[in-house]
Amino acid sequence: MDALLAAFALVFRLEILAVILGACVFGIFAGAMPGISATVAVALLVPITFFMEPVAALAAIATAVAMAIFAGDLPGALLRIPGMPASAAYAEEAHEMTLRGEGGTVLMISLLCSVVGGLVGTLALAFSATWLAEFALEFQYYEYFWLAVIGLSTAALVAASNPVKGLVSLSIGLLLATVGLDMISGQPRFTFGTLTLMEGIHFIPVMIGVFAVAEVLRCLIHPPRGDGRAAKVQRIDVGAACRTIWRYRANLARGSGIGTLIGALPGAGSDIAAWVSFALARRFSKTPERFGKGHPEGIVAASASNNSATSTTWVPSLVFGIPGDSVTAIVIGVLFLKGLEPGPMVFVENAPLVYSIFVSFFVANLVLIPVGYVAIRLASQLLRVPSTVLMPIVLVFTMVGAYAINNSMLGVWIALVAGIVSFFMQENEFPVAPLILGMVIGGLLEQNFMQAMIAQRGDLTAFFGRPIAAGLGVLAILIWLSPIVAALRRRRRRRDGPPGAGAPQDVARPRTPDEALS
Repeated sequence: MDALLAAFALVFRLEILAVILGACVFGIFAGAMPGISATVAVALLVPITFFMEPVAALAAIATAVAMAIFAGDLPGALLRIPGMPASAAYAEEAHEMTLRGEGGTVLMISLLCSVVGGLVGTLALAFSATWLAEFALEFQYYEYFWLAVIGLSTAALVAASNPVKGLVSLSIGLLLATVGLDMISGQPRFTFGTLTLMEGIHFIPVMIGVFAVAEVLRCLIHPPRGDGRAAKVQRIDVGAACRTIWRYRANLARGSGIGTLIGALPGAGSDIAAWVSFALARRFSKTPERFGKGHPEGIVAASASNNSATSTTWVPSLVFGIPGDSVTAIVIGVLFLKGLEPGPMVFVENAPLVYSIFVSFFVANLVLIPVGYVAIRLASQLLRVPSTVLMPIVLVFTMVGAYAINNSMLGVWIALVAGIVSFFMQENEFPVAPLILGMVIGGLLEQNFMQAMIAQRGDLTAFFGRPIAAGLGVLAILIWLSPIVAALRRRRRRRDGPPGAGAPQDVARPRTPDEALS
């Protein structure tokens, strides 16, 4: 209780509230711009957080992400261009409602469901993170090793549309994580005699390049399809929105629950949560034939799901130091820059700071109601900002951020190279999230594996010698086997099913955001 009261005192200060308000405006603007995802928005915030205290920096990131996830629905509903991958699941449904003159109402539905989902996710974050932190104090090398393996496996094999391409992306990230001095032997690896590489490659410039620079290149070569000038503000019927949400309250509860659970899985994230919730809403709907024609049932479930997952992706990041998605991978980088090491001990040594994150999420989700309402009213003006004006500004911010990491041009070159590589990877449908997670988790994976091997004199059975480690190891093996099982099942259905019947709806592997946005 003392830590919670201290957290309220940390957040409810004029300067912190001003930061939250500024992050609200920035998050809404970034989310509404097609091409600027929540990850890019957070990457752009990193240079600014250099000049903030830890509470302000984390509050700004938490607020910007919550705002950006909702704002991604604005271009999705008005222009059929999802601003975020998490919005892609229901952009078509929302746009169909807009064509019927219900654009304002569907955005109000999305806004209210996002707030409910965000509050549910924040409650889960607050309760589960503190409980898991006490539990995680008993973890040793073996449990951390398997958690890192599960996070990487989920990102590469489950979240990616193509497991082989996911593994290739993951391998690149793990390779980059090995650059620098070996943490056990002290031997240089892949430094090519360059002193500046002895410390390794900092993953913040890589992330800035992978997400922000690549998006600039993408917008230059593939300009956004829609015309923002075509977006028109429509009447907002708050009463109709509330009645719709109440009618589909079971979907609201299920979507919030699914988002909470999926968000807490290392390497999953809000995009997967939204697609799974939408697919389940369609499968269990009493009127599945209305899907694809502007039906709000799936919108209620998916919009609640992606915002609840946004909060719980912080659980593995704060408790175990293993990012839940690419956004929290950047958060871990910011924590290290502020001299804080994520893990169970941060709940003991910096409890008020951790609780201030929970409070910031609550404040952000409550502030989202008025800010989101204004954003809906101003949506047409927001969408009229041309990419030719926006992208040069984004590029300048990214270069400043990459340089500011070490006050060195090396960061700028790393960001540019990473951006070009990321652009070509995405053009060829290689997911980039496994690359980032491999780079962030790679060091943790290697360190715990090597320390376990030294402690056990090379005995690999030690990784199954403790009950929790054995359970996590079995879970990791099941994740490895899941693509093989899914491929065998699809092959069996094609062989046994009647011609033209097609495969049944695949809830576990709906279309990925990358597929939907391509």
